[in-house]
Amino acid sequence: MTTLHNLAGPPAGPDVLLESRQASLFESLRGLDSVIVALSGGADSAYLAWAAHTTLGARALAVTALSASFSAFDREQCQAFVRHAGVRHEFIATEEFSNPLYVANAGDRCYHCKAELFEKLGGLAAERGVAAVAYGINADDISDFRPGHRAAAEHRVLAPLLDAGMTKAAIRELSRRAGLPTWDRPASACLSSRIPYGTAVTPEALGQVQRAEAALRALGFRQLRVRHFGEEARVEFAAEELAAALAPGTREQVESRLRACGYRLITIDPRGYRQGSLNEALASPRRA
Repeated sequence: MTTLHNLAGPPAGPDVLLESRQASLFESLRGLDSVIVALSGGADSAYLAWAAHTTLGARALAVTALSASFSAFDREQCQAFVRHAGVRHEFIATEEFSNPLYVANAGDRCYHCKAELFEKLGGLAAERGVAAVAYGINADDISDFRPGHRAAAEHRVLAPLLDAGMTKAAIRELSRRAGLPTWDRPASACLSSRIPYGTAVTPEALGQVQRAEAALRALGFRQLRVRHFGEEARVEFAAEELAAALAPGTREQVESRLRACGYRLITIDPRGYRQGSLNEALASPRRA
């Protein structure tokens, strides 16, 4: 007797699902006359910029916003990706620090940042006659607190990775297959994400965070965050790097380097790196 399962065929394997999602992404991008992709240099936006370049060629433009919240390290990573992938690319300046609601650093800070970014990208698209603006939110991101997604909706910014059902793991694997150097790049967020909500975001504080994280990367650490609490630095290392950070000798180097950056109290978080850990301070109704 033939069963419905047999008629349907065997379940699709992971490779088939990956190829299907990439094909869906490519199809949606080919449906655009032209597009600007917001490129931060992280795995998600880099993969989207590569996909847009692959499908649209010169009709795709990757754009990176520069401000005090974008670290020199991230800029270097972005430039390295652009050179490798050969995508069309430009830098623009954003002015989120002129917005007191951004500087105040309430729970919706990211909304004001993304609103400024998408306003600038939308203006650039109108000036150049580009049909659409897109950014790299993925299917995993919507489970976290993402006020920037509201700004994207308000500015009619496309989310091709999300629409294609792309998870972070899928993006990394497809990036690896495409030979993109960003496939295993640790998650990276703007420097303002290191400042606890309710504490004003200033270029001076972000400069201190940037110097501190650069000092720790110089010790060989890849995934870390220096959370800025005034004179205190609370450091989160990736779970696989935490033991090394706490080892005698290395811990002293960590503390010494952070003191040289101006911190008087250094705490290494025993829970390790957690994406968006400062969001834990937001009450659930506010998150909703």
